[in-house]
Amino acid sequence: MQTNDLKQLEAKGISPDVFDAQLRRFNTGFPYLRIVDSARVGEGIKKLTPDEEQRAIDRWEQYCAHGGEAFKFVPASGAASRMFKSLFAFVDGNDVLPVKNSDVDLFIRGLHKMPFYNELDTVCVDLYGQGIEPLLDASRHKDVVSALLRPEGLNYGQLPKGLLLFHSYSHGSRTPLEEHLVEGAQTAADKNGNVKLHFTVSPEHRALFEKHIANVVPVLEARHGVKYNISLSEQKPSTDTVAANADNTPFRQDDGSLLFRPGGHGALIENLNDIDSAVVFIKNIDNVVPDSQRDATIRYKKVIAGYLMEVHDKIEEYVRMIDSGNYDIEQVREMISFLHNTLNIRDSKLKELEDVDLVLYIRSKLNRPVRVCGMVRNEGEPGGGPYIAYNPDGSTSPQILEGSQIDPANGEYKAMVAKATHFNPVDLVCYIKDIEGNKFNLPDFVDPDTGFISEKSKNGRELRALELPGLWNGAMSQWNTVFVEVPIATFNPVKTVNDLLRPMHQ
Repeated sequence: MQTNDLKQLEAKGISPDVFDAQLRRFNTGFPYLRIVDSARVGEGIKKLTPDEEQRAIDRWEQYCAHGGEAFKFVPASGAASRMFKSLFAFVDGNDVLPVKNSDVDLFIRGLHKMPFYNELDTVCVDLYGQGIEPLLDASRHKDVVSALLRPEGLNYGQLPKGLLLFHSYSHGSRTPLEEHLVEGAQTAADKNGNVKLHFTVSPEHRALFEKHIANVVPVLEARHGVKYNISLSEQKPSTDTVAANADNTPFRQDDGSLLFRPGGHGALIENLNDIDSAVVFIKNIDNVVPDSQRDATIRYKKVIAGYLMEVHDKIEEYVRMIDSGNYDIEQVREMISFLHNTLNIRDSKLKELEDVDLVLYIRSKLNRPVRVCGMVRNEGEPGGGPYIAYNPDGSTSPQILEGSQIDPANGEYKAMVAKATHFNPVDLVCYIKDIEGNKFNLPDFVDPDTGFISEKSKNGRELRALELPGLWNGAMSQWNTVFVEVPIATFNPVKTVNDLLRPMHQ
């Protein structure tokens, strides 16, 4: 290792040991996970009855009314460029007009329904002296699309997704950030009307977020009668990972320095660890809907949050019982049943343990962060899914897995994937303090064997990149996890600009 390498590591807050471990990973790779099966209703996924849903809603509202603390945690660092992939290809291509029924053609035909239509029309007048319609009549489609994407126009090709206009209202249009603020007011306000939100952002976009928040918060506070407490953070440099050449040696840039890359959304476990709240909601920035379509979202946010409280109530009851020493064999059996039937934890070692060892084992399994994850029936949407997987200690429990974690050469596993009924919409609510109100140290519960290696390039040179265990995958591997079925109406992500034309976004 060169002297300058040590200086680079020190500047990022990465120890030489961590650096060496990252390089070793390129040689060893990451093991595929051993899985028992995909989770289904009745087998790892809980489907609540209407009465159970109402009880959960009541429990959540009781928690909020009695001063319970809650945060919304929204990863919002991604640029929106992938939303406009087809539009970029059109602008940079040779076709003067979009191909009939192509994504670009559908975009142009639906442009009048887009929430940014008025802003784009004004920009077109500024740039070209004409609005959208005269430009389209003159077959100047590329000029219109360029005005949307380029820095001299609305610059949507480079802005963060959280700051694009997503939904139209009579009083104007809203960004995803604003929709998250409204959703927070409707689901996570405390007894004093305080709503706490945290957005993770990229350094280059932080000032834009701060400016937008300053503009919209007074209006939304007045409209909803709440007080917002909003904080921002960036991925920590200490979570960056070193890039490698094809031979797994460190990738060096033209000036000889090491190349580090962001470690993926799994790096955000450090940001989440800084949140001082018992309950934290986690949801992606683009999974929002306008006011008129939000009833299901509000209902099931409260359902999964209330069910989390019910699960936590039981965990607290059992841990306090164990710590007091005041329990009998029937109560121990009840705890084991809770592990099996509510937390879906199985372990053959339980049969071998007796008395104190058995109770200490149960306590060790209960005393950890808890998350309830909404799961949606599979209707062809992309995303990871709910499985029952083996843990390093030999036990099995629910896990959210990505395809890259499952061995594609294993025919039995392929069959499990093929019959999977649900997928992960990233709709989580977490309890991250122990029964005494002390914060868990979340990095202690990460499974370091669940990252992955991807192939990338830098200035035309191929490189290997190391992705940390995903935030809701391996980074929460050793949490207690409960899957609850929620309706598809709660999942409305915007992955391409034309998704804004879907009925749920109109």
